[in-house]
Amino acid sequence: MSTFSGISNALSSLTAQRIALDVAGQNIANANTEGYTRQRVNMQSVSTAAVASLFSGGTKTGSGVTVSGIDRLADAFLDARLRSQTSYAASTGSAATALERLESMIQEPGDTGVTSSLQAFWSSWQDVANSPDSTAIRTALLGNAEALTSQIKDTYNAFAAQWDQGLAEAKALVTDVNSTAQSIADLNKQIRSVLASGGSTAELMDQRDLLVTSLSKSVGATATTLEDGTMTVSVGGNALVQGVRANEITLGGSAVMTAALAEPAGTDAISLSWADGTPLTLTGGSLAGTVASLKPTSQGGSISTAVDAVNALATNLASSVNGVHTGGVTVDGTAGADFFSFTAGAPAALGLTVAITDPAGIAAADASSGGYDGSIADRISQIGERTDGPDAEWSAYVVDLGVSTAAARRRADVAESTRATAESLQLGNASVDTDEEVANMLMYQTAYEAAARVMTVLDEMLDTLINKTGIVGR
Repeated sequence: MSTFSGISNALSSLTAQRIALDVAGQNIANANTEGYTRQRVNMQSVSTAAVASLFSGGTKTGSGVTVSGIDRLADAFLDARLRSQTSYAASTGSAATALERLESMIQEPGDTGVTSSLQAFWSSWQDVANSPDSTAIRTALLGNAEALTSQIKDTYNAFAAQWDQGLAEAKALVTDVNSTAQSIADLNKQIRSVLASGGSTAELMDQRDLLVTSLSKSVGATATTLEDGTMTVSVGGNALVQGVRANEITLGGSAVMTAALAEPAGTDAISLSWADGTPLTLTGGSLAGTVASLKPTSQGGSISTAVDAVNALATNLASSVNGVHTGGVTVDGTAGADFFSFTAGAPAALGLTVAITDPAGIAAADASSGGYDGSIADRISQIGERTDGPDAEWSAYVVDLGVSTAAARRRADVAESTRATAESLQLGNASVDTDEEVANMLMYQTAYEAAARVMTVLDEMLDTLINKTGIVGR
């Protein structure tokens, strides 16, 4: 074999080791870059084709080394698992957050919740029963009644504020999903073009994978990579991104809570669809949990269930008190009127008002016992102890909410733990280990220096052969 071919071998090694050093440097430079997937150089020996002939040159070595490619060390199965777990964790986390917000708004148990106001209201009726002739005690009863109706209104408004917040979050998520989908379609176009020209698309693929994981968190997206390098991203069984085209999703339904929660369900409920109007049902992602919380009660909406509970409380309270109060008489013997009333056209909780404004209008007495009797007031004070009364009804909702919230949080915590495990496995495979890269750099550096030494030795040999052969004895 020619000495010049040895130089060629050494040169090929210099080139290959330099490329490997460049890749190791790129890995180290992006050790803290989110979504970056480490790369590794593939080297392949170059053989010398042996051709049988009469004048065969005998045993020959190879022709050096070549870089056959630069691998992006991503694992499609680990990526898919991470996206699946991210989708589920985001959905359960969103549902748990919605319930936790409701739980924080009702402030039960506590001194500022509806239960506390109910107890103060019933206690005021007992005070009237004990001192039916006291105008001050009757005035205090009306004050506690006003405080109770205000507390019920505030609770309803808090639920309405959460519904508005959930709707705003859903709209923001939809906008972000559509923007991200378009970015993925643009990256598909770039990746396909670069691959067709023989270039490297590792960094572009990193960006795309990061966006797909973001979509899996938002809408439970799944992805499939095609032979041309493009990625099809699916949501709810249909393509959100296909090739260089992105399809948009829209959020429909009323922007007013009372209309969106109206029964029969679905008349103007919040819903998702594709841009062409085709309904979209999400099975994962934070948007699924957010939209679910905005649904009517018959469809399992957590906010609508809370709204129904506070409306039912107002209705039960008014009917229970009015039913007894109208059977009594005032101090002057006038038949009792409704203690509570409702504003026409308003939800029960918002429309509940104290109909009696004059302490003398409180019908605390039984008609057969005189105006200063307190038996009717005593009967009203005992409404709070009924098993079908407003207190029991509200307490049942509070307990159910607490149980549901605790269960939802446990599911969310387990899902997040599983997601974190999937992420750890994915990062363990794809992320950069700087210690490993430094070791690789030393290996490539040593190989580069050895190849350079081979070239130096061959140069010295050629110098001897060309410039010093045949001059001995001159």
